[in-house]
Parts: sequence; C-alpha cells; structure tokens
Amino acid sequence: MKKRQLYIAAYDIADNKRLRKALYAVRTYASGGQKSVYECYLSTSEKVALLAEINSIINLQEDRFMLLKLDTRCRVRILGKAVPPQDGSFYYVG
Repeated sequence: MKKRQLYIAAYDIADNKRLRKALYAVRTYASGGQKSVYECYLSTSEKVALLAEINSIINLQEDRFMLLKLDTRCRVRILGKAVPPQDGSFYYVG
C-alpha cells in the first residue's frame, strides 16, 4: 500500500472557467473539504500529479494555489460541526 500524507489544498482562482477546472482537479484527490479548501491524503506520485494538473490550469499572475503538508504527530483540534480528518490508510477514488 502506498504511504499517504495529509495535505490541505487551498486555492483562490480569479476566472470562473479556471475555477471549475481547479475544483474538479482538487476534488479528484480530496477526502473532505469546504468551498476552496480541501483535505487530501496523497502519495508522492499523487502529489506530483495534482501539482502538475493545477499548474496547467492556473494563471500564475492572477491565481493562487497552496498545498500544505500537515504533521501527523500533531493533535487535530476541531470546532463546531467540524469532522476530524478521515483515516488515510483507506482511500477510494471513483
């Protein structure tokens, strides 16, 4: 089984057409999220593929994309109706 790491993918896209494409690209790998911020459990190859796809979509002068790796040793704190990140050892794409 591939080793996966938890990442937060966030974006701010200026153009609606690019926004839809970026949303579709990120949701392909997301296990949860809201609006333009998503939790993604990614293997190294999936991370490379996601970054390549996003790089082909966004305009580097107008848009922003961030992929932040979270430290699995840290305790997750949630507030309100938040749901803790799902177990990354099982991941379904389809």
